[in-house]
Amino acid sequence: LSRFATRTLRRVKVPVPATALPAVSSLQLILQQTVRSSSTSPPSSRGLASAAPAVQWAESCSPEPIGFEVVQPKEDVGAFPSILIGQGESLVAKGSFAEAQKAFIDPDPESVSELSSAMEAANVGIVAHFYMDVELQSVLQALPNQKRVKISDSLVMGDAAVKMCEDGAEAICVLGVDFMSESVAAILGKNGYGHIPVYRADERKIGCSLAESAENLSYGAWLTKAAGQEDTNPLHVIYINTSLETKAMSTNIVPTVTCTSSNVLQTMLQSSVQIPDLSIWYGPDTCMGYNLQTMFRKVLAHWSDDEIKQKLHQEHDRASIQKLLDNLHVYPSGNCVVHHMFGKECVETVQSQYPDAFVSAHLEVPGEMFEIAMEASLTDRGVVGSTSDILNFITKKVEEAAVELQQRTSDEKKNLQFILGTEAGMVTSIVSNVKRILASNPAAKDKVTAEIIFPVASDAVMVDSDSEFGISPGVSGGEGCSTAGGCATCPFMKMNELDKVVDICNTIADGRSDTLTGLHPPKRLEGKTIKGRPAVEVGVDSILHMRHLMSEGRFSEDLVKEVVKN
Repeated sequence: LSRFATRTLRRVKVPVPATALPAVSSLQLILQQTVRSSSTSPPSSRGLASAAPAVQWAESCSPEPIGFEVVQPKEDVGAFPSILIGQGESLVAKGSFAEAQKAFIDPDPESVSELSSAMEAANVGIVAHFYMDVELQSVLQALPNQKRVKISDSLVMGDAAVKMCEDGAEAICVLGVDFMSESVAAILGKNGYGHIPVYRADERKIGCSLAESAENLSYGAWLTKAAGQEDTNPLHVIYINTSLETKAMSTNIVPTVTCTSSNVLQTMLQSSVQIPDLSIWYGPDTCMGYNLQTMFRKVLAHWSDDEIKQKLHQEHDRASIQKLLDNLHVYPSGNCVVHHMFGKECVETVQSQYPDAFVSAHLEVPGEMFEIAMEASLTDRGVVGSTSDILNFITKKVEEAAVELQQRTSDEKKNLQFILGTEAGMVTSIVSNVKRILASNPAAKDKVTAEIIFPVASDAVMVDSDSEFGISPGVSGGEGCSTAGGCATCPFMKMNELDKVVDICNTIADGRSDTLTGLHPPKRLEGKTIKGRPAVEVGVDSILHMRHLMSEGRFSEDLVKEVVKN
């Protein structure tokens, strides 16, 4: 708490409307009195989805009140908060949600030094998902030994961990949710590094609402229905955001292959080429499944046979895409609590207030947001796909603008606006890439700016007539936000905290790794068997099928025979 409070107090001021000051003062006083009379641990607020709760707690722990910064409403904040990159050396934040992100994008040098020393002493490698909080990501990006750090989507994390072990790492820390640490541990085991310990950043369960939607009885019943198909050969395509136990149980019911948002389209296209009379049963992410159906309909509506072969898959045409679509079944009851927030009202605001913006949408977002991004992608004004797809698209557009304006002698300037239709933690990697591009194109440095727009509420403090204080920390409920203050940020991912990572490394370096057993990945399948095989191996099968596709460009004949045989 001391390290966190010091950094927070030094770097963040909470903008509060002048009309709310009496209520803020009351809230501050109560928090100060509470912390002085209680030894209760603080809430986990490092993610700073909203700046207000974190700073109010930190302020309550300081010896003297530091006060709040009173600000008058700013002009031209826009319907959504945003961060402007490229206007001079500093970032420009609009709206308190964006201010909370900006405050930690430039890493604290002491934190970088502390983590670097701890990692070196413990000989630890770190693989982290793009959705980590801004402070944690910025520190990871600033570490001097980047061979021992990888920030990526879930597809890359396992391979990155293997490379770190090949480089001599003696432990791996996985910063994500539990299914990610499970997958990394399984991939290490299959590559001869099962003896390398894998650690999570919290002893508590780091869950995932989407993964849990595949652990109920209805999912098993849905798969049993798939297995009972007599006129088609069923293949279960399971999203990687599921537990190893779910993958094992699914494989026991129907042939199963894992996919990610990066390769789900390739998985469906390639399997339908290799497997005759195929029916695909996709789950548990309902939004992603429906979005893929929408994508195939758009392809059929806009592309010829030749375009499909050139842009989608060389062995497909309109007839084969129609057959794939007709035999694509989607589990109807699974969603991600973060991406599910991008709904109708959010989309209407994007369309009315940001008509010239590029629109990005993760495959997990609801249909309304996906459809406008899909429409935009047809004219290269948007992108739909994984976190890596979104990052690559924004990077490409900024590079194109920088090269174009660098070649011109005029003073023309461009501000590229990007709607970020995914978790806000992505902004750290986006800022890093944009800064790198502008630094390598100095003539365009003052001509190109990139504005990352968060489709959420602008303010982090709202007036609340039902509250005895008159205000509530966090943002107003509605599209893109939760009443608890979360704005397009995953509460599970934010359980991964910088101080915890430092503590893990220090504990390992001190020779006390035996005290960290509670941080190992879940082992619900340990000691269990399925049809005479270790259940862990059965759970890994679907991941190995995916890895074969990614390395060879096609599925193994073993999987094809298994599907047809069943």
